[in-house]
Amino acid sequence: MSWLEVLVLGLVQGLTEFLPVSSSAHLRIASEVLFQRDPGAAFTAVSQLGTEAAVIVYFARDIWRLFMTWVRGFRDAEVRQTDDYRLAWLVILGSIPIALLGVLLKDQIETVARNLWLIATTLIGFGVLLGLAERFGRQVKPIEKITWRDGVLLGLAQAMALVPGVSRSGGTITAGLALGLTRPAIVRYSFLLAIPSVFGAGLFTLPDVFAGDGPSGAQMLVTVAVAFVVGYAVIAWLLRFVQNNTVYVFVAYRIALGAALMAALGLGAVQPY
Repeated sequence: MSWLEVLVLGLVQGLTEFLPVSSSAHLRIASEVLFQRDPGAAFTAVSQLGTEAAVIVYFARDIWRLFMTWVRGFRDAEVRQTDDYRLAWLVILGSIPIALLGVLLKDQIETVARNLWLIATTLIGFGVLLGLAERFGRQVKPIEKITWRDGVLLGLAQAMALVPGVSRSGGTITAGLALGLTRPAIVRYSFLLAIPSVFGAGLFTLPDVFAGDGPSGAQMLVTVAVAFVVGYAVIAWLLRFVQNNTVYVFVAYRIALGAALMAALGLGAVQPY
C-alpha cells in the first residue's frame, strides 16, 4: 500500500464516518476507482479507530459521566432510576447485535458484502429509507426518552452497517427518526452507540490488516491519525448542522452516488470485486 493511498483513505474515513453516507462504501469505492484494489474489511475496521477516538475526545465529559453513573448504579438504587444509568445500559445493549453478527458473519463481510453492485444498491435503498424517515418521523423524543425497545431496535439498525453502503450512522439515524427521536438526539446517541462496537471490531481485526500487501504499522498509524483529526472536525459540524437542517442532502447524495456507481459498473469502468 502506497503512502498516497494511506493519506487518501484516512481522509475519506474521517470525512464520511459520521455522515449517513457509509464510510466503508466510500473507502471501497475510492480504493477501486483511484487505486484499483480493495483495502479490505480489516483495514476499514482499523481505520475507524481514529474516528472513534475523536468521538471519545469530543464527548469525554458525557462518556465519563455515563460510565461513573453506570458504576455507581450497582450499589445505589437511586442512581439506577436516573436517565444516565439507563442510557449507559442502552449503549451496552445496543452494541450486542453488531458484535455477535460481526463475529458470525466475518467471512461474508470480508467477501460477498464488498461487491460493488451490492454497495450501489444499499446506498440507494437505504438512502430512500432515510428520506422516508425524515419525512414521516415525528421527531419529538429527546435522547433521555429512548426506551429499552428503542435501544434494541437501534442496535439492530446499527448492525446492518456490517454491509458496506448501509452506513452505521445512517442506519441508526433512520431507525431513530422512525421511532420519533429528534435529529440532534439520534445523532448524539449514534456517536455513543458506536464506541464499543467500533473499537471492538478494530481491535478484533487488527492482526488481519497487515497481511499480504497491506499497510505497514507506520502507515496504519498515519491513517488513524488523519481520520482522527478530520473526524473530530466533522463531529462538530454535523452536530450544528442537524440542529436546523434536514438530512435530505445526504439522501440525494447517496442516491446520486449509488446511481453513478451502477452506471460505472454497467459500462465496465470499474469491477465489482
